[in-house]
Amino acid sequence: MAFVRMLLCFLVLSAGFHAITSETNPSDVAALQSFKEKLQNTPPSWSNGDDPCGAKWDGVTCSSTRVTSLKLSSKGLVGELSADIGELTELTSLDLSFNQGLCGSLTPHIGDLQKLETLILQGCSFTGTLPPELGNLGQLSFLSLRGNNFTGEIPFSLGNITKLQWLDLADNQLTGSIPVSTSTSPGLDHLKNAKQLIFSKNQLSGPIPPELFSSDMVLTQVMFDKNQFSGEIPSSIGLVQTILTLFLGENSLTGRIPSNINNLTNLIALDMPNNKLSGPLPNLSGMNSLLRVELSNNSFEESEAPAWFSTLPSLNILNIDNGSLRGSLPPTLFGLPDLAVVSLRNNAFNGTLFIGSNINQNILGVDLENNGISSISIDPVFKSTLK
Repeated sequence: MAFVRMLLCFLVLSAGFHAITSETNPSDVAALQSFKEKLQNTPPSWSNGDDPCGAKWDGVTCSSTRVTSLKLSSKGLVGELSADIGELTELTSLDLSFNQGLCGSLTPHIGDLQKLETLILQGCSFTGTLPPELGNLGQLSFLSLRGNNFTGEIPFSLGNITKLQWLDLADNQLTGSIPVSTSTSPGLDHLKNAKQLIFSKNQLSGPIPPELFSSDMVLTQVMFDKNQFSGEIPSSIGLVQTILTLFLGENSLTGRIPSNINNLTNLIALDMPNNKLSGPLPNLSGMNSLLRVELSNNSFEESEAPAWFSTLPSLNILNIDNGSLRGSLPPTLFGLPDLAVVSLRNNAFNGTLFIGSNINQNILGVDLENNGISSISIDPVFKSTLK
């Protein structure tokens, strides 16, 4: 009996010792050790033994024995992302953002993290092409690769991530066109749950494909500004009535702005400056949520100030420099309750400029340089900057 009791005691102590000294799954330990070996400036706590879960390594979250989250934003990490990151197969969140010393290519083994829901590599220095294996991350809802040096085309395979709600590829060096579905491959038009498509500040080119937009989408942000897109703005954008911000500025877009743009009654910001757009100014009547209208430096037809200049109750910024506008400027524009900035430089407004006492006194500035205004009549209550 004594021997049996001693044996049982030994087994209990052994089990307790094992739990204390080896709380982390061995494959996760090996993956984190490989990750650590390729980096400099890992957190000091990563030197506390070889048990990330038990020693509570900074940025490492565990569930039972498995690593489920790795959040190391703004830690000053320097080095490359180890291919062994793919061994952390229970990972649901990976955030390495704002570590400018993180460089090299993005390993295809990132696609092995098939439980990943959040992937944020924003503000690092990754290079090379986006691995098609990203399309294997079927549970992903948030993907931000903004502010790196990625090159090449957007992979068609991203269309497989049908749970994706946030896709931010801005501020890279991506080229080629926006991939939409073909007979052999899905494209970004499959992202029916996406709320944000943010591709600003790249080198994307070709037309914006009409197939990208449909009435069953829930997009709120479409930000394609500062690229090299050409061709006409597809009228299918007007089908997505959930859009709040539409940024298409600083491209080479041509043709008319689609007449159904005013279907977007929830739109807050319309930004299309510095293109080659022609035809009439869009009719924005009834778009009562608009805060910002930026249409400068296009080739619109000559016209007088449209009626909506004075009827958009939420308008905060109006910028239509070089807009081919002529005639008199309606004084009611300056009475809009939230108006802050008006810039209508290099147009052909003429006659007398009236700014009466019923103005919004929170206006910050009005810029009417290089028009044909011959005289001004301004009430003393106007205290803002007038050019």
